[in-house]
Amino acid sequence: MSSSPTSRRVTSGDVSLAVREHSPAGPGRPTVVLVHGYPDSQDTWGSLVARLPLEDWHVVTYDVRGAGLSGAPRGRASYRTHHLVDDLVAVLDAVRSDRAPVHLVGHDWGSVQLWDAVAAEPVHPGLTGRIASFSSVSGPSLDHTAWLTRRPRGRRLALLRQQLHSLYVVLFCLPVVPVLVWRLGHRFLGSAIAAREGLPRGHWGAGLRRDAVHGLELYRANVFQRLRRPGRLRTDVPVLVVHPLRDRFLTAVLAEDLDQACSDVRVEHVDARHWAIVTHAERIAALVRQHVGAH
Repeated sequence: MSSSPTSRRVTSGDVSLAVREHSPAGPGRPTVVLVHGYPDSQDTWGSLVARLPLEDWHVVTYDVRGAGLSGAPRGRASYRTHHLVDDLVAVLDAVRSDRAPVHLVGHDWGSVQLWDAVAAEPVHPGLTGRIASFSSVSGPSLDHTAWLTRRPRGRRLALLRQQLHSLYVVLFCLPVVPVLVWRLGHRFLGSAIAAREGLPRGHWGAGLRRDAVHGLELYRANVFQRLRRPGRLRTDVPVLVVHPLRDRFLTAVLAEDLDQACSDVRVEHVDARHWAIVTHAERIAALVRQHVGAH
């Protein structure tokens, strides 16, 4: 499909979200919503969207709060995941007013927040019966991560390795310093991370400084609070977990024992780095097509 995406604004609370529909809705066309991570915007999905069957699917992306062309709320508490789930509901209400079930795909923090959405689906009035499947790429459930850390037997070394890979999270939660580093060094950091991860030159563009600074609040508002006081992950939504084997931030231990929380889960390992949705878009698109088609 060669037509340009249709852009719209969707209001969620006091935040205006930038939404794109890459193909039209219609009878018999499944809606697939893709949610990006940190420090990306919805532009990061370009390579993957181009490999999805737009002639048959209704494909939607949006900039999460604080990123891209979406508004940035005031206050750290505004970045807690329950607000991100409310944003998802607002987008679903706008693009799928008939409340037909949709398929969710998340990467990095997009996946983290969607884990909370599928966990809330049985009780959230805006989500109940509206999620047909979930594909998670390089983004763990905070609740399952906490569950794993409380059950270290047989995986102590693996959990220690993951903690070493997660040291950047501690740095992101420091006061002042990470904000100054991103503000002053965003060009260098963007180029360095892109080169290391195999991303195209200029992957983030001019919006990186703003998106990276605002997105720090995702870590500060959620990670340690949820690890100390986790909820309970339990879902009957069919889940596909894609773990890139060369991910520098997330290790395979975070996908262990997901069958304890998910009644229908499949884990696929791919030989890629963290941004597999860009560097291995064809492989990820094939897995998403298969998972959506099966459900």
